[in-house]
Parts: sequence; structure tokens; C-alpha cells
Amino acid sequence: MSDLLAGKTITFLGAGAMAEAIFAGLVSEGKVQANHIIATNFSNHIRLDELHRTYGIRTTSNRAEAVRQADIVILSMKPKQIKEAIADIQDAFTESQLLVSVLAGVSTSTIEGQFTFDAKVVRTMPNTSAKVGESATAISKGMFATDQDLSLVSDLFSVVGMVSTVLEEKIDSITGIAGSGPAYFYYFAEAMEAAAIEAGLTLEEVKPFIAQTIIGVGKRLQTTNQSPKELYEEVMSPNGATEAGINVLRSHDGQETMKEAIAKAIKRSKELGK
Repeated sequence: MSDLLAGKTITFLGAGAMAEAIFAGLVSEGKVQANHIIATNFSNHIRLDELHRTYGIRTTSNRAEAVRQADIVILSMKPKQIKEAIADIQDAFTESQLLVSVLAGVSTSTIEGQFTFDAKVVRTMPNTSAKVGESATAISKGMFATDQDLSLVSDLFSVVGMVSTVLEEKIDSITGIAGSGPAYFYYFAEAMEAAAIEAGLTLEEVKPFIAQTIIGVGKRLQTTNQSPKELYEEVMSPNGATEAGINVLRSHDGQETMKEAIAKAIKRSKELGK
């Protein structure tokens, strides 16, 4: 167990997909004991019961009580619910506790402004690959958080993947790339599955090939200085199968469509913060 996380109690305000991805990773890696994690959900008691049975964590609908027991409070509800959530915990949250946000588009200053004291806030943007220990998480600290707080959050999220400290003004852009990124790859995987089935393969046959291909691409990008263009050209041979496929993508401005999608996601991330 990490020395920085040892004995810490972590409360999640919100028990959706992102919260589950994070605490599932923490529990599966054995870095935080299940009974040191509390998940709250405002009204969905069935969801809380399911999470308790699956992971052994504690659950409650009482936000204030959950926060009183916490060393670290993670804001993981919908961004539009932040004012309501903070109003519920105003009397329970103290200056000694650390507030960690995974809310897309919500700045640390916006969160700090909800409190009457100098609240310590660290903003993060993980992705749902945290559930399998492979998140790409950006973090940045607010005005009152310390370097030690930042190290603690880095340690927390490192158990569910890669962590990088960035300037806060860059997090919205990272949200559009890494936060939303898994959805883009799943979207393309869906198309690959459909094409494979139309070509006479079964889903059972093709799924392992698609998954391993994505894993291999990621590892290759991590371990080479070659550009993506050099890498896909390496796969192509003149008048070959790959070139035929890439030419179709080029004819439909595939890269421009991808760039437009990311730009729209970044724009929406900024809008959510307002």
C-alpha cells in the first residue's frame, strides 16, 4: 500500500461510471482498503447496493456524514450538480481535508468560490480506463492546495494509470483528447466489428484481434520516436491492402473529422464549466 494513501478514507460524491472506474482500480490494485472508500449517491439506492456488493466499499446517501469521515473528498457527480453538492457538505468539509474534482470543465477557482474558507482543491481529468488500471490522468492544483496535496493526488491516480501534472488552462484540451479519448476508440472498434461481421467473421473471432491491435498501437506509440504518420506509412505498401483502406479514410477527410470531433469536445468541456 502506498505510504501517502495508507489509512486515508476517500469519499466519492457521486457514484457514476467515472467514480466506479477509479475506486474499482484502487480496490483491485489493493492500494486502498475497500472499507476506506465511501460512495454516495443522492437517490439511487439500488446503485449503491450494487457497488457495495461488487467492491465491498461503504455506501450512503448522506453526503455530509460521508464527508465528515473523509480525508479526501472526490467530486464525481455531474458538473451541473456541483453547487447543490457543495451546499450539502458546507458544514461537514473543513480546511484540513482535500477536495479532488473529476468534473469536466469546472475550474478550481469555481470550486474554491463555493466555500467561505481557503479550500484545498486539486482538479483532475482521468478517463474510464482507470477501471483496468490504464487511465491517462491530468492533474493541477488550485490556489490553496500544496505541492504535498498534488503528490497525494498523483499517488492516488497513479494506481489506476499514468498521471501527468499540467497547467490548469490546458486541462480542457486534455479532456477532449484523453478524457473523451476512450469513446473514440470504442466507436472505431464498433465499426471494425461490424465490418468484420459483414466479411463473414464472428464477433468472438474478431474481438481479440481488435483489442490486441489497439494495445499494440498504444505500446508502439509509447516506445518509439517515430511520428504517427511514419508509423501508419510503415504498415502501408504500394497498392496494398492498408493503402486501399487509408485512401478511403483520406477521401472522407477522416483526420479532419477526428480533429473536428476533438475540438467540439474541448469546446463543450469549457461550456460545462460555465
